[in-house]
Amino acid sequence: MNAGADSVYNEQQLDSILREFSIDEVEVTARRREEPVIPVQKLDGARLEGLSAQSVADAARYFSGVQLKDYGGVGGMKTIDVRSMGTHHVGVFYDGIEIGNAQNGTVDLGKFSMDNIEELALYNGQKSEIFQPAKDYGSAGTLYIKTRRPKFTDGKNYNLSVTMKAGTFGLANPSVLYEQKIAENIHLSASAEYMYAHGRYHFRYRRVLPNGDVAWDTTAVRQNGDVQALRAEVGLFGYLPEGKWHIKGYYYQSEKGIPGAIVNNVWKNSQRQWDRNAFVQGNYTQRVTKGYDVQVNAKYTNDYMRYLNPDTTLMYIDNCFTQQEVYLSMAHRLAVVGVKGLVPHKDVNWDVSLSADYQWNYLQANLANFVYPERSTVLAAAATQLYWKYLKMQASVLGTFIFDKIRQPTIATPTAYKQRPQFTPAVFVSYQPILREELFLRAYYKRIFRMPTFNDLYYTDVGNISLLPEYTTQYDGGVQYDKRWQEGACRAVSVKADGYFNQVRNKIIAIPKGNGQYRWQMMNLGYVEIRGIDVNASTTFDLTNDVLLNIGATYTYQRAQDFTDPGEITYGGQIAYIPWHSCSAMANLTWHGLSVNYAFIYVGERYHNSANIPANHEQPWYTHDMSISYSMKHWYFAVEINNMFNQQYEVILNYPMPGINGKGIVRFTI
Repeated sequence: MNAGADSVYNEQQLDSILREFSIDEVEVTARRREEPVIPVQKLDGARLEGLSAQSVADAARYFSGVQLKDYGGVGGMKTIDVRSMGTHHVGVFYDGIEIGNAQNGTVDLGKFSMDNIEELALYNGQKSEIFQPAKDYGSAGTLYIKTRRPKFTDGKNYNLSVTMKAGTFGLANPSVLYEQKIAENIHLSASAEYMYAHGRYHFRYRRVLPNGDVAWDTTAVRQNGDVQALRAEVGLFGYLPEGKWHIKGYYYQSEKGIPGAIVNNVWKNSQRQWDRNAFVQGNYTQRVTKGYDVQVNAKYTNDYMRYLNPDTTLMYIDNCFTQQEVYLSMAHRLAVVGVKGLVPHKDVNWDVSLSADYQWNYLQANLANFVYPERSTVLAAAATQLYWKYLKMQASVLGTFIFDKIRQPTIATPTAYKQRPQFTPAVFVSYQPILREELFLRAYYKRIFRMPTFNDLYYTDVGNISLLPEYTTQYDGGVQYDKRWQEGACRAVSVKADGYFNQVRNKIIAIPKGNGQYRWQMMNLGYVEIRGIDVNASTTFDLTNDVLLNIGATYTYQRAQDFTDPGEITYGGQIAYIPWHSCSAMANLTWHGLSVNYAFIYVGERYHNSANIPANHEQPWYTHDMSISYSMKHWYFAVEINNMFNQQYEVILNYPMPGINGKGIVRFTI
């Protein structure tokens, strides 16, 4: 540039500096991204797809603090236990509404396929949100299953995805998903899936006596583990200027064999089970006026289960159960202070909420002398949350009112169970010592209880209407650090660590009634203390040539001791199936459409009984899984290898798990 040009440039620059411009005022009302007060573990996107998980249970085992109870086989029952408080204390929510089971209080996560799942989230305590139904406050831990919602890009009005999965054990698993934009603000989603597997797999069965001698060592084939299942879902989603709504219908049916435990040299069982689950649920959320929002949820469920044991050498059983549930909920949130609150403030956000739920349950069965129980539950929750610079707080109290009726009183059960109203509080606090750094300290306290189930109270000749609720008290303290960078190879680091102390009182257990093992009675006998540490760490690397690497790891230490009876051998012992140490690791490497995934799980030594003696000792087990996938414009291909080193192990005693197995996936999308 010459001198003349420099002179012209300087004059233009000076002129632009001196010149004044004005634009219309713009008010920014969105809140900045907030870290949840209550710690959450999430699996979504590529991490979720790369886990080689056939069911929700297979994916949930990668969360820290979770113990999976897996009875083996493709169709085997799978439940989770969070921080050793028991399966009954875990609430499972499907698209925001809890999956109920008044009969036995557990949810078989093996029934829920990963085919249409968008996100899994696990909360200890409760969800970090006060604008929610009262039921969301009612569990010691919660697992949220979020299904895919329609998304349309490039001006498209529909999406179609057809998937075929095939693998070992005779697995054939086709599925289809169709999404349609009916109008700009109304979207339709429909999906269906069928699964078949014969369930036969080789396993090595080996038992070592306490003195080190080998009692037996043989190879056999797991029998009666076949499964046929059909799932269908239809959802309608609407979007309003100040709200949204959706309605979903769900249907699932299956027939499966129950492999049973391998005991007394019996290698094959003949028990079978039929399930039919159907529900319709809906949600409506609306901003009524400035600072005030309302949410309405509703659900109707009809569940049928038939269990058949044709083996007359034991006891012939052919039992059918039908459950019905009606659920209604309304929640209100008032933003008192904040950007969009009644009192505007840029640094303080204070919200209050009030929610009320009603639930009705009814159980029918073909059992002799069955009382046909009916339960009405009213839940009311008041909650508040305060965000102020360095400090975030949430507090809530849940009131539970339960009314049972029986339609056919018997001599053994002449009246229904009576329960006094219960009020259970929770307090959560998060503190950020330095506002500009992503470091958080947190702590919480929560007390909650779980009601005895219909089986606990009313099962013929087993139930006990004198049972007390099972209480849990939770204390937690933790630290979280998140850091992100815009440049460099390392783009993100996240570390979370929590120490906790839990108490479980009035543990409901089954004990033999009389001299034989054919009649049982439900009793309150347990008191358990749990001390533990959960650690989660993850990092993301942006390597050269568009290569992205994600690495995550979890570690859990738990000391869960039975302090029920000082005079028993079980006193002070680690409770059944809870390892002292467990961990998992995941790695995901992506380059354009290519993705390589690796996952590792380790479960340390444990006992299958609270009597921690050599005869009850269980060896550690571990698995390595790997998958490779490639996606292009309309196609997706994947190959999975699970338990790639053919580890022979049991999660539950006498229920051998599969060795090495694999699966192939092909998906076509338009």
